[in-house]
Amino acid sequence: MDTLRTILLTGFKPFDGATENASWRVAQRVAELWDDEREGARLVTTLLPVTYADAPAASAAAVEREQPSLILHLGLAGRRAAVEVERVAINLADARITDNAGAQPIDEPLDPTGPAARFATIPAKAAVTACTERGLPVKESLSAGAFVCNATLYHSLAGSIPAGFVHLPAVEGAQSDGAPSLPLDTMAEAVSEILRTCLISAS
Repeated sequence: MDTLRTILLTGFKPFDGATENASWRVAQRVAELWDDEREGARLVTTLLPVTYADAPAASAAAVEREQPSLILHLGLAGRRAAVEVERVAINLADARITDNAGAQPIDEPLDPTGPAARFATIPAKAAVTACTERGLPVKESLSAGAFVCNATLYHSLAGSIPAGFVHLPAVEGAQSDGAPSLPLDTMAEAVSEILRTCLISAS
């Protein structure tokens, strides 16, 4: 039997005073529902810190450990109403709030010698199409922001492994401030379909 490919799926710890992060809940739910043999790929999850200094390194360590053929990062974007597949990461750290280490860089490059931007190397358009055909609330996005999510994607795209990022709204019922939210299983289904599309593209 052929060795299964490995997918690295990451989520983040809570930040900005929150008690949970939708990205990690969704990553865990995807892992619960994922059948390695049926899907043709082994799924592993890693929890990343919400710090500019440590998140890219933690992701790189997981890549070194797991040797994946695909990397998909998940992150929370609490004001977005849909699951959004990011197209590009920019070489900029510009934080509206402090990260979990108290850092708040303003207009700083992530890599002084790196390119201004790096494009995601997953089939974003195909993934969005596959999801919308199934009635899932998924869109493309041209802005991963300039917080730790963007930094993590930017550094992952410096390597040769296909990598992408998906921003998620809050989990339905998890907060009461009127921010957009979606059911946990809806987001997990969307992320699973995105992963399947990536696997088909790479086969």
